[in-house]
Amino acid sequence: MSDSKGPKVDLPEELIAELESSGEAAPEPPAANAADAAEIADLKERYLRLAAEYDNFRKRNLRERQDLLNYANESIVKDLLPVVDNLERAVVHGRKEEQRADSENLLQGVELTHRALMQILGRFGVVEIEAAGKPFDPQVHEAVRRVVTSEHAPGTVVEVHQKGYRLKDRLLRPAMVAVAGEPG
Repeated sequence: MSDSKGPKVDLPEELIAELESSGEAAPEPPAANAADAAEIADLKERYLRLAAEYDNFRKRNLRERQDLLNYANESIVKDLLPVVDNLERAVVHGRKEEQRADSENLLQGVELTHRALMQILGRFGVVEIEAAGKPFDPQVHEAVRRVVTSEHAPGTVVEVHQKGYRLKDRLLRPAMVAVAGEPG
């Protein structure tokens, strides 16, 4: 026991004598034969390949998620570019001196552009929240003022100051409305 490594431990003399007399040493691990060595090498290689494959998968997944975040709106932006072009044409047309008297054509152009924009938004699942004449619903309406009137039932939306929109089943923006209140 003179060759021990680690902390010194005081063992009782009887235990030291028993250990020395038995002559037993720690069992040796069985010698690995060539087949076992080949299997270990094969398992090690498979492990390294699997680790590399997982690392590549993780990096690819991270890159795909980043691309999704960066370019998720690409299709809607592409569809909106013609609307931007039409609005720019309308502004150029409205600034021409000889066209200032022709406001009807300018108005028609803006209406067509608005209609095209609403169609694009509709294709992506954006719908307008109907509010005028409907009962006030705090889930989709935001009351900005109260109108005292006897023409409408109390709690009815009488004016829409800003339209509200949904994206499929999610509220994008509540409608800003004026709500009828009881007189007195």
